[in-house]
Amino acid sequence: NLSELVGYCCEHGQHLLVYDFYKNGSLQDLLHLINEDSNPLSWNTRVKIALGSARALEYLHEVCSPSVVHKNFNSANILMDAELNPHLSDCGLACLIPNAEYQGAHHNLSSGYSAPEVSMSGQYTLKSDVYSFGVVMLELLTGRKPFDSARPRSEQYLVRWATPQLHDIDALDKMVDPQLQGLYPAKSLSRFADVIALCVQPEPEFRPPMSEVVQALVRLVQRAKMNKKVLAGDVQDANRRADDRDAQDYMSKSV
Repeated sequence: NLSELVGYCCEHGQHLLVYDFYKNGSLQDLLHLINEDSNPLSWNTRVKIALGSARALEYLHEVCSPSVVHKNFNSANILMDAELNPHLSDCGLACLIPNAEYQGAHHNLSSGYSAPEVSMSGQYTLKSDVYSFGVVMLELLTGRKPFDSARPRSEQYLVRWATPQLHDIDALDKMVDPQLQGLYPAKSLSRFADVIALCVQPEPEFRPPMSEVVQALVRLVQRAKMNKKVLAGDVQDANRRADDRDAQDYMSKSV
């Protein structure tokens, strides 16, 4: 789930990196640039996007040696292919630039993605990436931007507004993106919110490693598939019973 480097150019004063083109743009586009022709992301698609993005960070944090801190994880850097699979971008140079010299993540500071400790010290760690991932999960849940100056002051910063409500079932239902039109499993929503609450904790030592986040989201996807199979089975049973009733009615009328 990482965006692959296809090539580069270093000629005639041009220094360019070439990546694959993703026709659906970024997750930020899909969530926040909504028009009449837009198709809202379903709940299961949002969970799938969260899982794919989590796997990308897990790879950087726990497979790469040494570990790579992304430093600029946000919905604009999650690119979407034709099947709405996420591909994390903007991570190729992260490991080469010291924290003190890194300027790209300053956008995160002002836009609501950065962990509290980054704002205070400027130091990016694996756990600050986990926090930023939690913010993106909040975007997926609510459809809101991490910072939105157009909203009332108490609702401008998404994490501050949402965190106290993540374990309140009634409040949680009201937080969900209206684009979903209530089409989501309540248990899946609650567990999704539980993962968010762990990721955006103020104290970095209490945030989970990305491998644990991946495991939690895998379980959500597996439950969704099981529920889909059960639902399909119920529909087949209902259709079969209806066919039986029609056959019985036909036979009784014939007699």
